[in-house]
Amino acid sequence: MSLAALPVIEARALGKSFNQLLVLKDIDITVNKGEVVCIIGPSGSGKTTFLRCINQLETFDSGSLRLDGELVGYREAGGALYRLSEKDIARQRRKTGMVFQRFNLFPHMTALQNVIEGPTRVLRQDVAQATATAMQLLESVGLANKADAYPSELSGGQQQRVAIARALAMKPDLMLFDEPTSALDPELVGEVLHVMRDLAAQGMTMVVVTHEMGFARDVGDRVVFMDKGSVIETGPAKEMMTNPREERTRSFLKMVARD
Repeated sequence: MSLAALPVIEARALGKSFNQLLVLKDIDITVNKGEVVCIIGPSGSGKTTFLRCINQLETFDSGSLRLDGELVGYREAGGALYRLSEKDIARQRRKTGMVFQRFNLFPHMTALQNVIEGPTRVLRQDVAQATATAMQLLESVGLANKADAYPSELSGGQQQRVAIARALAMKPDLMLFDEPTSALDPELVGEVLHVMRDLAAQGMTMVVVTHEMGFARDVGDRVVFMDKGSVIETGPAKEMMTNPREERTRSFLKMVARD
């Protein structure tokens, strides 16, 4: 199988516990190159933990997780698994960009400085090159005119768009979004979703944990519904959102439609 044909993400029987609480139970999820996979479900269903395992902010306890065909966090030798070095973990992590619920911008840096921080410090890019790329990215998210503004001078929606530009500056193979609009006032949600729609149209591989059901239906290629740490149902986005097979999925979608 060619590298291009390998799934970007392949989770098989993935399990994760916090003390005695099992938060991921035998998760099987595959994400192919160029796909937008939206993960929906009630709070506490394990959605964020799954993203954090992909980005190695959490370790998993059982099963396997592969990124571009490579085991995440481990190497296999003689039938045994060995934890990767911090250097190799950092190398794997650079393949993913993550956008959090809270914007996590450096408050003492301007928008431009936030975006060039990773490329200059981690990728060792020349400052002039990183700045030129950052300005293009800020332009793409509609914020070229805010390059010199500090996070405290930006709205929540603007901060989240800077966070997206910052993640894209690392040239990731995969973008992870953890409820990127949940901390925003309702009138600011649309500007962030617009940027995400543009990314999807450009072919970016994306895994999106979201409560925005319209986005999942219209932009997602596939939807995964999780509850209590398990994948209850997965399928093509429009089919899942309009005619789910499982009763638990139907009741969840009815409940969020009333909200």
